[in-house]
Amino acid sequence: MNTLALGPQWLDPDYLIATFGLIGVLVIVFAESGLLIGFFLPGDSLLFTTGLLVTTDKLDKPLWLVCSLIVLAAVLGDQAGYLFGRKVGPSLFKRPDSRLFKQENVEKAHEFFEKHGPKSLILARFVPIVRTFTPIIAGVSRMNYRSFITFNLIGGALWGAGVTLLGASLGKIEFVHKNIEMILVAIVLISVVPIAIEYLRARGKAKKEQPAPPVDRPHSPAADTRRGRHAKR
Repeated sequence: MNTLALGPQWLDPDYLIATFGLIGVLVIVFAESGLLIGFFLPGDSLLFTTGLLVTTDKLDKPLWLVCSLIVLAAVLGDQAGYLFGRKVGPSLFKRPDSRLFKQENVEKAHEFFEKHGPKSLILARFVPIVRTFTPIIAGVSRMNYRSFITFNLIGGALWGAGVTLLGASLGKIEFVHKNIEMILVAIVLISVVPIAIEYLRARGKAKKEQPAPPVDRPHSPAADTRRGRHAKR
């Protein structure tokens, strides 16, 4: 199966799986779930493709085992991100930008966490980039550890197993199997929709917060006359 590489070949899910196998999938899921350098990795499309390859016998592993290992990698990734956030603390917000780190990504994840609270650990799983930084922000905010573990397990299971099972289920449909390139492109585009919506909201909010320009009132001769009378008095 030849899929469309959305960017460099090494970001093409089919290429990654064919080259590194299940171990590569687990490493990428771990990195994208909580390491600062993992935000650009193709999580959603990778899991979907993994499920598709399992159900078409092109990845010779039991589906239950694949899903279990992916969930474990996702949970451990968030765990690493949380511990990193606790260790680094507020200094993360002062870290300068680099090729693999943008301060705006941290700020977006922080806003997302502040808006949704603990459940953001579940919601963020389905939002690219945000899912990488949210567990780190949870650590920076020193979120209750027991609550973190609970929401981490739920989010990891829903995303890791859910998207993989979706790929496995749809992979049995002939139309999906014959149009896998189009399906993968659609998955990537859908995953970007929340980011686009959030960007438009932030842009609209910024425009509303801009101070209105001063309004020039029309010159009134009568007002000048009254001011002159008051001055004489």
